[in-house]
Amino acid sequence: MTLEATDLHFGYNGHEVLRGLNLSLLHGETVGILGVNGAGKSTLLKCLDRILRPSRGVVMVEDQNLAKLGGVEIARLIGYVAQSQEREPLSVFDAVLLGRKPHIQWNATAHDLDVVSGVLTQMGLDHLALRQVASLSGGEAQKVIIARALAQEPHLLLLDEPTSNLDLRNQLEVMELLVGAVRRQGLGAAVCLHDVNLALRYLDRLVLMVQGRVHALITPAELTGQHIREVYGVEAVLAEVEGHRVVIPQASVSHNLASPASHRHTQE
Repeated sequence: MTLEATDLHFGYNGHEVLRGLNLSLLHGETVGILGVNGAGKSTLLKCLDRILRPSRGVVMVEDQNLAKLGGVEIARLIGYVAQSQEREPLSVFDAVLLGRKPHIQWNATAHDLDVVSGVLTQMGLDHLALRQVASLSGGEAQKVIIARALAQEPHLLLLDEPTSNLDLRNQLEVMELLVGAVRRQGLGAAVCLHDVNLALRYLDRLVLMVQGRVHALITPAELTGQHIREVYGVEAVLAEVEGHRVVIPQASVSHNLASPASHRHTQE
């Protein structure tokens, strides 16, 4: 088990955002965290990385309690990719080399340089190694950010909207590279996404969040129109196109997103 989070609670200024949330993650598995804005998705990722400290609950990564670890120790276990990142005035190689910081004591070793070169090749960025990050396209820059996280050689990846602001081609490329890396290296990954169809296409399990709680923990094959209605307040049809399940939204049906009892006749 890569990750085991139990009974997580967190709030801002007396307002509880996470309410007794549980989550587990296996090696080689990519899990999507889905829900409306304000459901607690980004807060959950930050609590898993100890950027925010839960008011209650335990987060274990590789059987280690994060509450008992320092920042460098956590960075050796977890690679975190935030929703927005500034582009540093660095080359692609140097930007990815920053991911080795938790492992470097004085100067980068030959092993550190080899790790960076390997990750650049894996992410299809080796031909851009000497380019300035500021000169890259949005898709290329996003791959650099993920490459930096992989260069940490973490056991767990946490990614907040890694495909936001990317065009369709780059969304597909980023997700394929990410899921491929997770499976090859036996990592665990939790990914916040707004695009349900991307989640259905690439992810192993889906965590559907409503008001700071796990509303459902399912595989993509188990997602129904009722789930979409209860989580997003939208009537939807699920169909299969060229071997891929897709969600086709129909209309908004309710502002009460957390009351399953009122949503008994959802169309799938």
